Amino acid sequence: MKHIHKKFPGVYALKDINFELREGEVHALLGENGAGKSTLIKVLGGIYSADQGEIVINGKTVTIDSVKAAQENGIAIIHQELVLVPYMTVAENIFLGREPMKGGFVDKKKMNEEAQRLIDAYHMELSPTTLIAHLTIAQQQMVEIVKAISYNSKILVMDEPTSSISEKEVAFLFDTMRNLVKKGAGIIYISHKMSELEDICDRVTVIRDGEYVGTEVVKDTCKDNLIAMMVGRELKNYYTRDFLEPGETVLKCENISDGEIAENVNFEVKKGEIVGFAGLVGAGRSEVMKSIFGLVPKSSGAVYIEGKKADIKSPVDALKYGIALVPEDRKAEGLYLVQSVRFNSTIEVLSNFIKGIHVDSAKERKITQEFIDKMATKTPSQEQMIGKLSGGNQQKVLIGRWLATNPKVLILDEPTRGVDVGAKSEIYVIMNELVKHGVSIIMISSELPEIIGMSDRIYIMAHGKMKGCLSHEEATQENIMRLAAE
Repeated sequence: MKHIHKKFPGVYALKDINFELREGEVHALLGENGAGKSTLIKVLGGIYSADQGEIVINGKTVTIDSVKAAQENGIAIIHQELVLVPYMTVAENIFLGREPMKGGFVDKKKMNEEAQRLIDAYHMELSPTTLIAHLTIAQQQMVEIVKAISYNSKILVMDEPTSSISEKEVAFLFDTMRNLVKKGAGIIYISHKMSELEDICDRVTVIRDGEYVGTEVVKDTCKDNLIAMMVGRELKNYYTRDFLEPGETVLKCENISDGEIAENVNFEVKKGEIVGFAGLVGAGRSEVMKSIFGLVPKSSGAVYIEGKKADIKSPVDALKYGIALVPEDRKAEGLYLVQSVRFNSTIEVLSNFIKGIHVDSAKERKITQEFIDKMATKTPSQEQMIGKLSGGNQQKVLIGRWLATNPKVLILDEPTRGVDVGAKSEIYVIMNELVKHGVSIIMISSELPEIIGMSDRIYIMAHGKMKGCLSHEEATQENIMRLAAE
């Protein structure tokens, strides 16, 4: 891609971007949220047309003005939000819209055989006749890969493919990617997880504010250099924590069970500390927090706030006791994507500015601005539709919304998932300030460096049960994984 320019009304999204992909390589595309990665990929995939510049494939300049044109040029994009039909089979999804026909009907036998041939070629553990709804997220990604291969794609784009899968599934995905590049494919890999670059990527290109910054060979560079390229400055203290002496116990949970995954879970949280929750996917961490918050009923157990038993049957009850929860899936469970930043910031504190039928709009705007400033949220205005903000800024609005409730205990479920390094660093600073002012934080995270860097203590769960607790000094990746894999 040479000298690519793309403008939207009032926004210069891409300015003179250059990007090169070689046959048989995995090339990472890095940048903060809003840097222009998605726009560049959409130009390559025929979703947007570039205002200037050219795309050259195998030495020939090509015109990509539609998704079909991209497919005809061997380009396939596997989006972060997978677009499979859940109640159709693996084979039906792979050949959707181009099914082999026989006598005016779909030739299911041939379709299943073709799907099996593609699955076998890349050593994937899939059955063509399984319904998509019965597959894990990682297996669904495999189906998207097989679908892309079935178009004879030589250029694959993978957007945040590991954001929702376990370490075991990541290893399987990386093996599949290595098979693809051995057969001559080129993969463009978008991820916020810096630790993955060394494992799977050959080169990395960084873009910032819609402009090309540079390309590095992964083995010849380092994480600090790439972060500096991405954010335009060094993040000296990436994990910002002042480890102060915590106060009295604020939250105590005894024998919490949800009747499905979580079983007799016990833990406590003191005033002014960050308590981490680690474990593999499916360990039951989120389920415990949803039980405590009243989102799902407890089958047994008790919650105590400042020594007194709390009767929590719904999130409204939890808020009365000073518990707030920022959910893992901000788009599905947290945000009203077609509403404004103002609406999303104040929806939990309506009683602060609505009395009867009177709405104090000035107070509503004041509350919104307070948390825009406190969270350093980048938005053109309070009226900006939140779905138009970057992932990092969406997360800041969501955290700000729950801070407006003035919680004693703030539960953050994967607070930096899908968030770039600059915004991550800013969220860590905010968390550190909150605990210094006496808020207690429970943080669920699948990123071990994050949970080690930020937590006073770390509880480890596996198969719905509590397996142990490590102090900040005891916490290493090895010690955590030893307990999480029990």
